[in-house]
Amino acid sequence: MSLPPGFLDELKSRTSLSQIVGRKVTWDARRSKQGKGDMWAPCPFHQEKTASFHVDDRQGFYYCFGCHAKGNVFTFLQETENVSFMEAVEILAREAGMQVPKPDPDAQRKADRRTQLADVMEQAVQHYRMKLKAGSGAAARDYLSGRGLAEEALARWEIGFAPNERQNLFTHLTGKGVGADLVIDAGLAVRPDDGGAPYDRFRDRIIFPIRDPRGVAVAFAGRAMNPDAYAKYLNSPETELFDKGRSLYNHGPARKAGGKAPLIVAEGYMDVIALSEAGFEATVAPMGTAVTEQQLRLVWQMHDEPVIALDGDEAGFRAAGRLAELSLSLLEAGKSLRFCMMPEGMDPDDLIRAGGTAAMQRQVEESLPLLQLLWRRETEGKSFDSPERRATLDRTLRAAIARVQDPSLRRHYSDEIFHLMRSLSDARRPARRKDFRQGAGWPGQAAGPMAATKTSALASADARAHEHLKEAVILASLVRHTGIVPRFVADLEQLDTTRPEHETVRKALLAVEDSGREAVEAICGSQVLEKLFRSRHVRIAPAMQPGADEEFVALAVTKEFENLVAKRGAHKDIQEAMQDIKGDADESLTYRLGEAALTLTGSDRVAAEDETEYDVGPNGARMNRKERSELDALIEGLNYEKPRGRT
Repeated sequence: MSLPPGFLDELKSRTSLSQIVGRKVTWDARRSKQGKGDMWAPCPFHQEKTASFHVDDRQGFYYCFGCHAKGNVFTFLQETENVSFMEAVEILAREAGMQVPKPDPDAQRKADRRTQLADVMEQAVQHYRMKLKAGSGAAARDYLSGRGLAEEALARWEIGFAPNERQNLFTHLTGKGVGADLVIDAGLAVRPDDGGAPYDRFRDRIIFPIRDPRGVAVAFAGRAMNPDAYAKYLNSPETELFDKGRSLYNHGPARKAGGKAPLIVAEGYMDVIALSEAGFEATVAPMGTAVTEQQLRLVWQMHDEPVIALDGDEAGFRAAGRLAELSLSLLEAGKSLRFCMMPEGMDPDDLIRAGGTAAMQRQVEESLPLLQLLWRRETEGKSFDSPERRATLDRTLRAAIARVQDPSLRRHYSDEIFHLMRSLSDARRPARRKDFRQGAGWPGQAAGPMAATKTSALASADARAHEHLKEAVILASLVRHTGIVPRFVADLEQLDTTRPEHETVRKALLAVEDSGREAVEAICGSQVLEKLFRSRHVRIAPAMQPGADEEFVALAVTKEFENLVAKRGAHKDIQEAMQDIKGDADESLTYRLGEAALTLTGSDRVAAEDETEYDVGPNGARMNRKERSELDALIEGLNYEKPRGRT
């Protein structure tokens, strides 16, 4: 009996080989590493006392180093239960809750067609790669080079380019004898509704091939070169080869590397490439959409506790919450998620370029367990100064964990919520004094920094990321107030930016000077400016507040430039001094290091003073510090006395 394409892959993705084998063997606890899917036991096929039978749960294969028995979950059932292949399939399908398809007389014809479509897709991969190297791909090569991808990386990831021509790929493939229907059914071309000539689906886009776990090219993702394109990323449509909700980018290579390091689930294709090139080879991404239940099961097949790495913005935080909600009903002992939120305004690619591999490694190591993420989502920025509010929080969290199916795991979640609620109640402080000192707490609020503060770019990234944020504030302030740009032409000409996007904005400001934001946007594109203004650090900068006049903004930008120059100069002095330490240290070297340290702490102190022009109240509203101080002084001056004659 022939089964429909993809059925066996889906069945294997829902089945754990170690669980099936574990019914017949006793695992060697000393050699087995359950977290990595690396299991050892005495062989069930021959008599032995040593554990020479190995199961690789992620690859889905077993092998005995004694009798050389080998196979997958189907062959294991066939050998141990003395059943046929189809009977093994039916057993596993019942356990996985799947219905075995009825006999399909067209199965062989469909399999042959899938082979034809795969061959067309492979030809398209090679064509797109060739076009990236041609003259029409010059702008795409420059963009990729600016993102830090060398030629070796482009070849490794098979990145290509689709020229801005209506029938470039279609003409190439049909000219080689490929049928027009095959090109269209592979998702490479579109037939117009009016019956006109088919046209290429991907035009003027950088192309990322998407391969299934076996390495077969099944789809493409195209990134627009035009910043005003209707979609930044465009995926292939669903075809006989491609099911978007059941596919992962970099699935095959990540599965092979999964046992060596934690599996990371990133948001986008460039994030996967940047992480893999930085050494995090076990990285995958969904198809530009939210993670589906099927993709989550695929991820758990590769690692029991994958790390979800999401952008450090509101959209990333919302995506983390949605994925946490989706996973609750699927959790079981040994299967969970951790969440790694990037610093504010950054994605993994930004963080690696700003702080290197070490910065990303720190973020992965400090990732939050699933319940901690839910706690942060429900508590951050909120006050719980009354029993009613705390009761509402408790009810919300318990309603969430009620979806956990595993009774034992649900009990542990309940215990953890109890301890979190207890810590929230214990953290309540006495009523505030009337002077409202800066930094004092409010009743019902836990002590210590908020999670958002601890994961902010300033708190978690290194010096390079600090410079990135200061650059962002400077450039955003000048874009919003282009009238003062002529005063800072010399500073902009000498500014050494940390990111290609910042360099684009810098050049645009120099080109248009005081012509207005629209002129800047016409040069660098709306997407670049949207990302620049999205950072919370930029949004709360004093120069970006409503009503800030040009003189105030000019003063703020001047201070930012001074702090940035001072900090970079101090870092350079320290680096030079550290090089000199390799020789003989003397008093002059000590003096240089001391002066550089004073410069660094001084610039940080001035920056902190500038950036706290507004204080934040318990409801999140900003209050002008000067006005608040005057109000406190007025209250202090009131001399209230109890009227005489009253008791």
